[in-house]
Amino acid sequence: MWHDIEAEADLLNFGLVANAAANLIKNAGNTPITIGISGGWGAGKSTLVKLVQAQLEQGIDKGDKKSPYILMEFNAWLYQGYEDARQALLQAVSDRLVEEATRRKSFVDKAVDFAKRVKLLKFGRIVAPVVAHVAVGTVAAGPLGTLFGAVSGLVHAFADEEKREANLKAVQEAYAELSPDLKEVIGEKKETSLPKEIEGLRKAFAELLEKLEVRLVVFVDDLDRCLPTTAIGTLEAMRLLLHVERTAFLIAADESMIRGAVRAHFKGVEIEEGLVTSYFDKLIQIPLRVPRLGINEVKAYLALLLTDLAEREGKLSKEAQSAGQAEVLKLLKKSWSKGISREALGEAFKAEKEAVTNELDIADQLAPLLVTSAEIAGNPRLIKRFLNNLMIRQAIAQEMEMPLALEELVKIQLFERCASSAAFEFLTKAVATNPDGHAEFLAALEDAAQKAEKYEPPHPSWSGPFYEQWLKLAPRLAGQNLQPILHLSRDRSLGLAAYDELSAEAKKVLEATMEATERSAMLV
Repeated sequence: MWHDIEAEADLLNFGLVANAAANLIKNAGNTPITIGISGGWGAGKSTLVKLVQAQLEQGIDKGDKKSPYILMEFNAWLYQGYEDARQALLQAVSDRLVEEATRRKSFVDKAVDFAKRVKLLKFGRIVAPVVAHVAVGTVAAGPLGTLFGAVSGLVHAFADEEKREANLKAVQEAYAELSPDLKEVIGEKKETSLPKEIEGLRKAFAELLEKLEVRLVVFVDDLDRCLPTTAIGTLEAMRLLLHVERTAFLIAADESMIRGAVRAHFKGVEIEEGLVTSYFDKLIQIPLRVPRLGINEVKAYLALLLTDLAEREGKLSKEAQSAGQAEVLKLLKKSWSKGISREALGEAFKAEKEAVTNELDIADQLAPLLVTSAEIAGNPRLIKRFLNNLMIRQAIAQEMEMPLALEELVKIQLFERCASSAAFEFLTKAVATNPDGHAEFLAALEDAAQKAEKYEPPHPSWSGPFYEQWLKLAPRLAGQNLQPILHLSRDRSLGLAAYDELSAEAKKVLEATMEATERSAMLV
């Protein structure tokens, strides 16, 4: 199995883009910089962020008190539903700066001052609605509401000694409920207006970074997983810290999701598309897109994932796997000029290449289909999920003592994932109506594919380049009992038994419906 999370190793040839982003930060000097990494779901944004971070960490001793960077990660999705996104980011930044100043034993007082200003902004956001409640004579919730209510009661009861004593006690009890941080903020003299507080916060932030002689680099990830309020709240918080000298923000998000969040934020207000675009563009100085994977990249990615599994299963030695990975990555860097052949993959693993023949064959044959298929389109996360599902089915097949080879499972699962429902049911029907579980129509099709003859669809649902390419994949499935394989795919199919139980009329209706649905889909 492969973890569906960001990878620390560069298996996708993202290194050049990561190097470019890291160099932009390194060469910016004290100038503030904001880089946006955009790409669709599962395209590898988080992996690219990790690679940039690794580039900046190279050659830096973490114990060095004069390190030129303070690196920190912020994942807004983790705070969603628990804390205001704006405050969460500001608090995370202030905590990181206090931690670093304490470690360096330098300018701790300035770091603490900045942290207090962050808390004051939070306090102001909490107090404002409470003050509004007090002003109109209603009751606000929470410890602050209790405190303000008690203070209000104390003022109104000043002339009544008994009430004054009772309200004084209420004030003391309400104050005791406040956190130490909030008590500290209340007890200090602060600026008189919110604009002045924001100006003071930015000034304290800039002065602290200047005194520490560092650049703060903030990696903001998973923003496109957040609800619109959280995504916009995080971006709004970043505006308070953006364009301050010695700062760099690297923001990973699906740009289309952010645009959707902006529209949702301004729901009910007429907003032009240009304004939606400019909202994000004003935050991002340098946009970078995650490179789309081509056939060579996917072929190398599959080879590396499958040979990694072979090493874990004991089929391939650790030394051969490590050396092979290094060679495949070398091939990938030069793939723009000559591509990656099956022979080149075999040579990468040298003496033990026979041990991973099937794995390399699968990578070589599967890559074109995983890139050209609209359902997968070379998406790294979907490729991992495809392989993980394959491993689960292989384990189930072994437990059920099904005589199935990995290549057969790969071929059927690919068909299940990428073919239309009507095409998959056509295959299911052929297997269900044959006593031996054979799909007899495949024999002529696979013979024609092997001879490079013109492809003739056996059914309208089998029209399209995918089916023609799929038939060329090894192994041949004609003449094999496919009932075990389709049993593992029963979540997609009707189920062989269920199909057999239908009457002849019902089967005709079902087939006509599937065919009509398929034709409609082809016309759209």
